[in-house]
Amino acid sequence: MRFNYHKDMYEYVSSQKNKQFTSSIKNGVNLITNADPKNVVSEQFRTLRTNINFSAVNHELKTILITSPEVNEGKSTISANLAVTWAQQGQKVLFIDADLRQPTIQNTFGLFNRKGGLSTILSSTKDFDSVVQRSLVNNLAIITSGPTPPNPAELLASKRMENLLASFRKKYDLVVLDVPPVLPVTDTQVISAKADGVVLVVRQGQTQKAAVKRSLELLKMVKANLLGYVLNDVTPKNVLGYGYGYGYSYSQDT
Repeated sequence: MRFNYHKDMYEYVSSQKNKQFTSSIKNGVNLITNADPKNVVSEQFRTLRTNINFSAVNHELKTILITSPEVNEGKSTISANLAVTWAQQGQKVLFIDADLRQPTIQNTFGLFNRKGGLSTILSSTKDFDSVVQRSLVNNLAIITSGPTPPNPAELLASKRMENLLASFRKKYDLVVLDVPPVLPVTDTQVISAKADGVVLVVRQGQTQKAAVKRSLELLKMVKANLLGYVLNDVTPKNVLGYGYGYGYSYSQDT
């Protein structure tokens, strides 16, 4: 499955590319879907949302992971804006920053992180709801990453993480997780099998084919349900449209 971007989306994502990776961590990502819901780019995020929903023909999607092969490929921008569009649709959404090594969500939404987040409840017996924070977006609740732990992979692979997802599946219509890139660390591998679906974000002109291939191998190894991939930063000349699906004729292969 593949998602492409219209020219306007290209221009928007290209502007994000100019931000350095460290800037995203420090300042968060651009929430175009919240700042300007009528913008054509916001509409394209809604199209992306709809197409992901269509992938749930044979099973219910309650937990979705957004990842990428490597860093700085746009996964946090995509996941944050998708979470907002699902909430704007009226669904009760929980957005979790499960990238315990390079978190961005607290800065994107202007929330507190050091006092408690995902790492806090995974390493304690505190109630899961104790670290859920409200956001300025209606219907959207957030769990920040919490303080950086010494053992992120072990926390995400824990039984308590499994219980956390099971608990929130009952309380929310949808749980969206921003997780680390697949290749640098094992964190995403250990958690991907616990989710209903995984979306892979790749960046044209940056992501190597070998990296995509290896990411798919690693996800298949743990029996992750790969819903599709978002082709990010597509140049206009290569864009025939935008959409989603297996080999749709309006989606040009690269």
